[in-house]
Amino acid sequence: MAAAARAPKFFSTTKKGENFELKADLNSEYREKRKETVKKVIANMTIGKDVSSLFADVVKNMQTEDLELKKLVYLYLINYARTQPELVILAVNTFVKDTDDVNPLIRALAIRTMGMLRVEKIVDYLLEPLKKGLQDDDPYVRKTATLCVAKLYDLNPIIAIDNGLITMVQDMLSDRNPMVIANAVAALTEISEASVKREAFIINGSILTKLLAALNECTEWGQICILNSLASYRPNDAREAGDIAERVLPRLQHANASVVLTAVRVLMIYIDFINDEELSKQINKKMTPPLVSLLSSEPEIQYVALRNINLILQKRSDVLNQEIRVFFIKYNDPPYVKLEKLEVIIKLCSDKNVDQVLSELREYCNEVDVDFVRKSVRAIGRCAVKIDSASERCVNALLDLLKTRVNHVVQEAIIVIKDIFRKYPNRYEGIIPALCENLENLDEPEAKASLIWIIGDYADRIDNATELLEYFLENFKDEASTVQLQLISASVKLLLKRPGAAQDIVQRVLTTATQGCDNPDIRDRAYIYWRLLSSNPQAAKAVILAEKPPIESDANTVSETLLDELIHNIGSLASVYHKAPSLLGGSTMEISRTRETGYQEGDEPEVDARTVAAQVNAVVGGGIENLLDLDFGGGDSSYPITSATQTPITARAASNIDDLLGMSDLSPSSTPSFGMGGFDSGPAHVSPPKTSLLTSANAQGLDLQGAFSKRHGQLTLELNFANRSSTPMTGFAIQFNLNSHGIVPASALQVPEPLAPGQSIDVHLPLSTSGQVQATNPSSLIQIALKNNLGIYYFNTDVDEGLI
Repeated sequence: MAAAARAPKFFSTTKKGENFELKADLNSEYREKRKETVKKVIANMTIGKDVSSLFADVVKNMQTEDLELKKLVYLYLINYARTQPELVILAVNTFVKDTDDVNPLIRALAIRTMGMLRVEKIVDYLLEPLKKGLQDDDPYVRKTATLCVAKLYDLNPIIAIDNGLITMVQDMLSDRNPMVIANAVAALTEISEASVKREAFIINGSILTKLLAALNECTEWGQICILNSLASYRPNDAREAGDIAERVLPRLQHANASVVLTAVRVLMIYIDFINDEELSKQINKKMTPPLVSLLSSEPEIQYVALRNINLILQKRSDVLNQEIRVFFIKYNDPPYVKLEKLEVIIKLCSDKNVDQVLSELREYCNEVDVDFVRKSVRAIGRCAVKIDSASERCVNALLDLLKTRVNHVVQEAIIVIKDIFRKYPNRYEGIIPALCENLENLDEPEAKASLIWIIGDYADRIDNATELLEYFLENFKDEASTVQLQLISASVKLLLKRPGAAQDIVQRVLTTATQGCDNPDIRDRAYIYWRLLSSNPQAAKAVILAEKPPIESDANTVSETLLDELIHNIGSLASVYHKAPSLLGGSTMEISRTRETGYQEGDEPEVDARTVAAQVNAVVGGGIENLLDLDFGGGDSSYPITSATQTPITARAASNIDDLLGMSDLSPSSTPSFGMGGFDSGPAHVSPPKTSLLTSANAQGLDLQGAFSKRHGQLTLELNFANRSSTPMTGFAIQFNLNSHGIVPASALQVPEPLAPGQSIDVHLPLSTSGQVQATNPSSLIQIALKNNLGIYYFNTDVDEGLI
């Protein structure tokens, strides 16, 4: 026992640990020491150490006159409120007391911190201070309380609505302080995006006047909030659009790049509503200097500006047409900026400046960056394809590059010349000998395939075409698949153009391709050519030597549909990535959401958009933030969609979807359809009474009534479409959200197009219950999205479960 007592105690220590020492210092009688200790606690918290055990001791230091110490304690509370919700209640009295402090900074700080705690138990204590803050005499407190309402709505929307906080924020749009107005806009925008009905923030004439008045006086971030709200506003007429545009124009001179890009976004949207050509030209002219100024900023801002300029030029090519020199590349530009400038140069290239551009591109071909040199060579070819009158000068520039004998330059030049041959057939075949001189230097598959294509297409004009193809055929099995495919095609073309010269070559290459290749694409092409040649040589000639359409300029960066969407998001992440906002987790289209008028206010609980997104994500595996992102007609749809004539619709990959819903190929036939989803040609059917699903006031002129019924034993949705607008309606398509009965359309929606102004039409949509099932409350609830050329709309309706 004595020996055991004398044994060293390796696991015992007299030290109490760092937290113990901090705890003692937090309770020191000296204020400065307590302040320094809180700073140490915050530092430990910042580097990831757990100091939650000091919660009660830190909270004691809230009751102090020292504003810096109070801020530090509030920061600690925000960080640990989730893990210590019970102890947060200890701080409530101090928070409430601080909201009555004579110092507006302390009042605002208390309200801001309470809004950031994200603890349900503190919500009831927050309401009264928040209401007082919204009516405070100091604008700093009011603007802080305004943003706090948005945080409270995100935490508990029912309490925010029932206590009239949303209405109070809406009233603050008339506040005398511009920063309060800007924060009210930011809060209401966030609340509106999180709610289903999107009625929290609707701009009318009086609100518009106040927003424009506040625009000149608030801070840069407040200006961005107001400009974003103006971008979503649809002007009543061309005159109003012009007035708003003129009020926004001074924002282009702002020093903040984000303000400039947001102002450009508003002008690009409003210019479509302006009929005055003189004003449109003036706006285009005034947008040029600020966009040019952005290229004097840091490289990262330059890149963002260039990506947006790329979109602007595709929409309006006359904006920067006199400023091409600004985009010429500097030696110290980062690679990502160089490549974007190159794209802009190609877009701005025209008959007037093509010589200047070619001279610049030739200089770029001497750079050391191989990837940039390749893009520069390719840019010369793109200029040739784009500008007919400059094609010869571009070809001469490419021939000069061939003479340099620089391997990657020569190979890229051959690839580009192939595109020029496609654009201008039989015009520049005189340069083929110069291309063939570089035969032995080619080692890249794309360059080899391009030269082989040229040899095959011009086999009747190349005397030694057989020998040239023989050179490539020696290593046929070792070549890349693209080269093998071109060799097969070129050999057959040679046979058809010069029958006596290539029989042995064709026999050998087809035998090798069908018997010695594992790639099914190569085998299939060889078999097709073999069978064509053996069964009908004339048909083979007609197919293989058919005249190919000339290629077009690829100056367009994105599709027209996606372009319109990205123009509405200039300055955002979507415009930098050139991807639809829905693919990046955002939502941009203004969507009218309505409830069925049969529901009385309060009968149905509001469904939060995030809840719907979570349910959809759980079924389809994520990546969908709202119902708009469901793929109408895509390959992963939960039900098959066919046209009225039962022609299958090709599924498209999500990355290639041109419009938000991928429904551009669902437009009905221009001729009346009497099959599935169209007019019913059967016996008379007594339609049930229809209820209003969409009204013209909130669906851009579309009145929609409908009801579920049984038609010939099949569940059907009876719909009546009425166009109350002055614009023809086209492109109708429909999507059902997941529901308790798996109800989905049995065929595509067929609405005769165009639906002319004043026209009304009845449509029967057959339904099936073969879709995926997702429990809803109530089980009869069906959520539907409808799309046409004017927008996308949501509505809810009930199905009589006795019909199913």
